[in-house]
Amino acid sequence: MENRELDLLSRLAKGIAKEFGSKCEVVVHDLESKDPNSTIVAIENGEVSGRKLGDGPSNVVLKALNSDPEQLHDKLAYLTKTEDGKVLRSSTIFYRNEAGKPIAVLGINYDTSLLWAIQDALHDFNNHEDEEPVAATATIPHNVTDLLDELIDESMRITGKPVALMTKEDKVKAIGYLNDAGAFLITKSGQKVCNYFGISKYTLYSYMDEAKSAREGEVKE
Repeated sequence: MENRELDLLSRLAKGIAKEFGSKCEVVVHDLESKDPNSTIVAIENGEVSGRKLGDGPSNVVLKALNSDPEQLHDKLAYLTKTEDGKVLRSSTIFYRNEAGKPIAVLGINYDTSLLWAIQDALHDFNNHEDEEPVAATATIPHNVTDLLDELIDESMRITGKPVALMTKEDKVKAIGYLNDAGAFLITKSGQKVCNYFGISKYTLYSYMDEAKSAREGEVKE
């Protein structure tokens, strides 16, 4: 990537971060980097994800480095999370040269964890014991990978909390929802769910049993 292109993207990153504040991380990855393990050439509010200049690529960027350029498309307003459990609303935008080749990625990651916590507090304040929580409308996925992601997102919306703020009971409720929705029929879904919720396979099965027992107990009552 040439200096003028880096300068443009760096100034754009700074402007977006300034506009939306310290919860908004904006990062520029150089897809033409000589070292594929060091692609970050500009970053604002890196404390959101804990990254800095010279750090390596995200999964999206790593995939881009090994993909057909014509198959790469911008991805906007999707949910991701950091290793410490922050829930981010993310967008990935590919910057292309005059020939149409992607040479850089502009990533925007907004930390929504506080918004989830506020929503949970408001729900507790306004909710009554005899009221059933209203489930959010799910999006129709295009493939099983998107379907699993959507089910995981829905399980988080049902508990009303990001993973970082979930109690054991919240996780049991989320795992129970996934089990009832048939999520574990999807190949390799168990490991992905374990990674997402930060639990082991043993704990996953234990939570599934707890959720099933709780549901059967409610039916008997």
